[in-house]
Amino acid sequence: MTLSIHKIHLLLLQKQTPGEMGSTSAPKGCGSNISSIYYNLCDLTTLWGVVVEAVCAAGVMTSFILFIILMASLPFVTDKKRKGMVALQASILVFTLGLFGLTFAFIVDQYSTSCAARRFLFGVLFSGCLACLVMHALWLSLLKRSGRGPRSWLLWLGALSLWLVEVIINTEWLVLTVVWSPPGEIVVPDLSCSIANKDFVLSLIYVMVLLVGVVLMAFPSLSHKHQQWRRDGAFILATGVFTIAIWVVWITMYIHGNRVAGNPSWDDPTLAVTVALNAWVFLAFYIIPEICLLTTQEDPDLEEPHDGEHVYPPEPEPAPQNLYIENKSFSMDETPEEPANSTSPYGIYNGQLRSGVYQPTEIALITKGLTMVSSVMESALPSRAPAMHFLITVRGTTLKQKKQVLI
Repeated sequence: MTLSIHKIHLLLLQKQTPGEMGSTSAPKGCGSNISSIYYNLCDLTTLWGVVVEAVCAAGVMTSFILFIILMASLPFVTDKKRKGMVALQASILVFTLGLFGLTFAFIVDQYSTSCAARRFLFGVLFSGCLACLVMHALWLSLLKRSGRGPRSWLLWLGALSLWLVEVIINTEWLVLTVVWSPPGEIVVPDLSCSIANKDFVLSLIYVMVLLVGVVLMAFPSLSHKHQQWRRDGAFILATGVFTIAIWVVWITMYIHGNRVAGNPSWDDPTLAVTVALNAWVFLAFYIIPEICLLTTQEDPDLEEPHDGEHVYPPEPEPAPQNLYIENKSFSMDETPEEPANSTSPYGIYNGQLRSGVYQPTEIALITKGLTMVSSVMESALPSRAPAMHFLITVRGTTLKQKKQVLI
């Protein structure tokens, strides 16, 4: 009974329907055929809606252009590790584009469709951006610890899993508050708009957990040995810190500040400014720097395998070989290094030291053998005829002459 009275009270306090609101006079800047729920989009006397609308329109165009640039620069990326992060960055761009579109739901007045979109998409879009940032920070931490991170598709599946948790939570709320209603009770059409501010904030606890995870996971990457990965960690940390600051401010104003100031009607502008500003933080502190580094940085870990790929080490260059030891048949009996005062084995032949490796020819071998024979003859016949002695010691004597001398 108490629940029925409460719902009847909400039904009596609900705002006029869009058709009844359209009968009021249109403000400056709005046409007479525009419904009053859209007056904040064109009312020049209340500039907050026009300013936020312009900021969001610029954000939508920027996000679309950045997405095209990201996809167009993909074939020119030389760093395989950074190329693996493109899937997460493209996902963040899609969610950021959705945040800019969600801002228009906070600019228009509350009715059943806009309230359901606010309640469902606020946590879903923010959790998508934060889940991708968490997985990127996790990849940087694993890269710092083991030298390589998991495959890019595993990171994307991890971000998808984190995001689906918030999708399930908000889907459950949407079913319980909008689709399903207790039998025999009065159905309030805009029950989704009657949620209290504290309940709205408490429903975003999981998103806050992801936000804290982004900041905590980004700290280890700040001490990476390569500067470019430290930059990535700094971008993620800056994005997380600025997002936390924005959330602290809007939660304070949404729950307590606007009522203390005596202007609770600023709840919708507070949420609209929060969504638009936070979406620009994602673009300015993460997406734009990452796209700039995408094609300007080389992989500092080219010698390290990436995503399980085996990289063979470069083959060592062959040591320079001595050209004088190619003919091994004549260099086996020679020592590699000889003292300076060593005697040449062919000293009997010419009495001089040879500086290079001796490679005898056929004529040299015959000459060497005959020289040894002549030495024996000289020692055996010391007092014989000088002419014969002269013939024996001549270097150019032919084999036939040598035989005649011996006879």
